[in-house]
Parts: sequence; C-alpha cells; structure tokens
Amino acid sequence: MSSSTGTGRRAVLRAAGVAAAASATVGLAGGTSSAASTADIVAGTRGRPGPDAESPRFTLAVMPDTQYLFDGASIHKEPVEAALRHLLDHARDENIVFLSHLGDLTENGRAEEFAPLSEVFRLMDRRGAGYSVLAGNHDIDARTDDQRGHSAYLDAFGPKRLRPLRTFGGASPDGYNTFHLFRAAGRQWLVLALDWRPSAAGLAWTRGVIAQHPDTPVVLTTHDLVHADAGDGTAELSGHGQHLWNELIEDNDQIFLTLNGHYWPAGRTVRKNAAGNDVHLHLTNYQDRYFGGSAMIRLYRFDLARNTVDVSTFSPWLLAKDADGRLNSLERHELELTDPANSFSVPVDFERRFAGFAPVTPRRSRPAARMVVPGTLAYWRFDTGREDGSPADATLRVPDLSGHGNDLIRTPVPGSPADALRWSAEHHPAQPGHGSLRFEGGRPPLRGAFLRTVKGAPLDTATFRGGFTVEDRRRTRRRTGPAGRRVHERVAPDTLDGPASVRASPRAGPGAPAGSGSPRPGGPSGFAGAGTACGG
Repeated sequence: MSSSTGTGRRAVLRAAGVAAAASATVGLAGGTSSAASTADIVAGTRGRPGPDAESPRFTLAVMPDTQYLFDGASIHKEPVEAALRHLLDHARDENIVFLSHLGDLTENGRAEEFAPLSEVFRLMDRRGAGYSVLAGNHDIDARTDDQRGHSAYLDAFGPKRLRPLRTFGGASPDGYNTFHLFRAAGRQWLVLALDWRPSAAGLAWTRGVIAQHPDTPVVLTTHDLVHADAGDGTAELSGHGQHLWNELIEDNDQIFLTLNGHYWPAGRTVRKNAAGNDVHLHLTNYQDRYFGGSAMIRLYRFDLARNTVDVSTFSPWLLAKDADGRLNSLERHELELTDPANSFSVPVDFERRFAGFAPVTPRRSRPAARMVVPGTLAYWRFDTGREDGSPADATLRVPDLSGHGNDLIRTPVPGSPADALRWSAEHHPAQPGHGSLRFEGGRPPLRGAFLRTVKGAPLDTATFRGGFTVEDRRRTRRRTGPAGRRVHERVAPDTLDGPASVRASPRAGPGAPAGSGSPRPGGPSGFAGAGTACGG
C-alpha cells in the first residue's frame, strides 16, 4: 500500500469490510469447512494436464495487494482461496501458465498474518502450479532493502517454499529476489519478482539473471514502480520507479512488461527503452475498494496469433457469490471492472518487439512431399519462383500437389487490369513454401480476380461424411467444418501464400457434396471459389 494513504480512507474501507465479513463467512461455510473445500479443490485438479506450451495463446494471472484481508486478528482468507480455486479450475481452458503476486500480502508482516495466507497458497503447491510472490512495504520493515536479513516473509514465502515448483529458477543470496521460467507459445518466458527495495547487489544479481537468459522475454514484477495519481488512468514513474528504470529497465531490452501494485487507482503507460522499443508499465491495485479489493485478479491473455494482450479484472470470490445469488448492492459493482484502466487490449508485435534479442530465423523451404499428410484432399503452393510483383497470366494453373487433380485456375472480374493478381515473394518465416499470390481487388467499381477449382475437380463433388478442415499455415490456424458443409473459404487478406490444404475428418456419418462450383466474393482484397482455401 502507498504510504501516502490517509487513515480516514482506511477506516471507511475497514468499516465496509467488517460489515460484509460476517455474511461472507457464513455464506462460504454453508456446512463445509475451508479445509474440506481446499481438499476438494486439490483432488479435483490432480491429474489434469499442464498448460499447453505450444499454443499461441496463454494467460498470465496477477494478484495485487491483499494486505487488508490479513491484518492482525482480522483474517479473511476466503477471497484469496476463491481466486486461487478459480485459477486452478480454469487452468486448462484459459491456458493459465503462471500467477504473480505483487506484494503487500499482509498488513503488518507478522507470522500470524502470513500463516493463514500460506495455508491458502498450499493449493498452488499441491497442484504444482507456478507462481511468484514478492515483499511489499507492509510485508517487511519498509525502511530496509533486500539486505535486511531474516523476516516472517522469508519464513512463509522464501526460496525454500518455491524451490519445488517447476517454474522456480532461483533466488538472490538474500532470498528476497527471485526469477521464474515457464514455457508458452513455443518459447521460454522469464518472470522477475523483485523486493520492495532491491539493493545494488540485488540489481546486479538481476542483471546477471537476464544475461544468463539472453533470448528470453522478461516480465518484471515488483511492488513500487509506477503510480497513476492523475486519476485518468495514465501512469508515471514513482521516485523508486525512476531508479529502477535508470538502473535496470531502460538498458535491458528483454524487459517488455512491468507489473506493480502499491498505489491506486490502476493505470498504465508506455516508455521507450534505450533500444527504441516499447516497455509497457502497468499498475494494478484494488485495496481501496470494497472488502479490501475482494482478492481481485487480473488476467493477461497473450495471443501471439493476433499480436495482442487482452486484459480483464474481476473477483472470483464475488463471482462465486453471484452464482449463488448472495451479492449485496456494493458487491454487484465490484464483480468485474470494465473501465478502460482495468479492461483493455494492448497491441504487441511480438516478433518485431523481440527481434533485438531473439530474432526469428526463417526456416528453409520444405518440399511438398514432406508436407502432405494422410487425409489431404488438396494441397496448393505458390512458390513458383516467378519475379516478385509480376502479373499472374490468364493461363495460370496452380497444381494440386496432393495428386488428386484439384488444380486452381485464375478467373478475373470483368474489366479488371491484368495485374489484379500478382506474384509476391512475401511469406511467413515458418511457411514451407517461400512465395505467395497478391490480390489487388476492391470496390467500387468491382475489380480483382479469384481462384477456383478446374471443371470436373474431384473436390467439387466430394462428400465429407465426417466434416473437413481447411488449414491456413500462414496464420497457423485451422477451420473445421461439420458434415454437410461446402468447401468455401473467403480470401480476406490481400496476400494468398502457401501452402493451403483441405483435409477430410476421419469420423463416419452422413455427408453432402463439398462444393457448389460457383465463385463468391470474399472481401475487398480478393475472391475465392468453391474448393479453394486461403493460403498460408
């Protein structure tokens, strides 16, 4: 918590919290003890598969200041337990890979405050779920740095506790700074969890960790870095945050995102580092809100296929109460925060952002014979070696490399210029074929060209009894159609690169003809006919 907070504001908050605490506790008890519910949670999650490390979509969870829930004799662990339960229960469908707590776990840093929180976090330990914690100013003597020595915080959440977790990477000699590694979206990611006040030795250790992982993107978590006192959601570096920027963040290009608590309200900003790249600095803290923040969590949903991070903020504890119809009027307003400071999307071109320390090495072209898998009914490539930018002539014929005779031919829109369809050298670095077709279409007037299967192509009359899949490898996506669906794939992008393929699903069942044999518009950039697919 920020030390500038007035005692009057805290008194109001606590009054509201105490008034709601009794009903919340009774509702949660309901004849089942916390210990029993914890056991049920662990049993329910044991044996489930871990996160999908190769999916381009994954989620990083964040929990800020929980100090008012663990304050002397006033202990309310149910909101935190509900938050952890939610993360474990949704670990698979949300592909949640890690949880970061941003410090101020407790109000006074006493052993009797840490004990119940430690008990709740055993949910994560027993599940083997990756998480990090760090000391805020209320967890230790705020006048000291990470060389302070022994503390109740270290006893409860020090390296000894974290070491068994598969995500734990190591700790500074003092134990107050840690790093964590997880694999997601086909690569390794690193989370730094730094003390309330890292010393010169702590910062040197941190630089060493980054240097030991030179091609790994870094998320830096700490308690105090930016504040948003202006109230418009725009964050600025605090005094200590400026120190961290100067000594650590600015010159380490791998740090692309920072997360901190301590201050309120929530806010964010973007700064350019020494390499000229964006660093996103985010503040999240809700201790000033109803019931000490109701253990709100923030989910950072990374989507590398869309080059976007979608962010949402909500209280799983209140969601559970809402499901049981037990919300009071105050709680209804705290269920989920949808204002721009707490619900937003951040565009990040990950490949470009990480290119300075982890450039993507283009893969060599692979022959079609290696790429056609069993069940493929049509496979097209556009890497003919033609000159970049040259028009595709009227006699264009793209062979079906699966050998099934579903060749594609060029059909112009009447009145369109000859270069409405052009060859291009553009291609995705991971694409098997290093070439593409570019559609120069638009309206009004309607102009462009489209590809369609040749007359009599087997695909036009094929029956898919179990459905079909159109693979678009440029965007590493798949579209699966149910039985009876016709093969129509609109060409929305302006570049059709390869390969593209159509596969039958192996399920049995009634089906219908696959294609209609007539062209259809697919957007302002191009057209596709029956039996065609967006390439790449």
